[in-house]
Amino acid sequence: MSVGRRIRTVAIDGPAGAGKSTLAAGVAARLGLPRLDTGAMYRAVAWAALSRGVEVTDAEAVAQLARTLVIEVGERVVVDGADATTAIREAPVDVAVSAVAANPAVRAELVARQRAWVEDHGGGVVEGRDIGTAVLPDADVKVYLTAARDERAARRAAQRPDGRSVAEVESLLARRDHLDSTREDSPLASPADAAADAIVIDSTGRAAEDVLEEVLKCL
Repeated sequence: MSVGRRIRTVAIDGPAGAGKSTLAAGVAARLGLPRLDTGAMYRAVAWAALSRGVEVTDAEAVAQLARTLVIEVGERVVVDGADATTAIREAPVDVAVSAVAANPAVRAELVARQRAWVEDHGGGVVEGRDIGTAVLPDADVKVYLTAARDERAARRAAQRPDGRSVAEVESLLARRDHLDSTREDSPLASPADAAADAIVIDSTGRAAEDVLEEVLKCL
């Protein structure tokens, strides 16, 4: 990054539990930028489908639902006026969200909203699975954050209040990794296949602050 260049967009990608949200929050705070968690948007659609009895495998029904939902993602996640901040992180949504995220029509709708959010905010720190490769391919900075699956599972289990064991969470992550990386539309890239200009960081065994400082030194 050239000296003095104003950074407006930062794309952070990687698998679940790698530490993207913590890193995104840190980068946003240090650079004075707004932040968008795109994963929360897909979770919001999955939660809405489950709440309304819509089968997540019914591609057209879920796509139609996604088009009509009013989703607000910030400190709280609000879906059609209902606070779903906690509910979207619960086990049923963990199971359902990959099917929703693999739906091309849902992705088209949410990617359009994500790009509109960046335009409306004049930039931002955006985290997800395909931000640097598909949503914001011209982002000023791209980061691909990964970590060993057992460590990702331990982090997720510690974050979840529902009592799931690390082994249970790791099994869910294995399923999610497979579905996210093999879907036809904008699959999660491996570290080797990340955007050519991405900063690739393995956070295994590292403190979140160390990872943040490494990223900031690259700017």
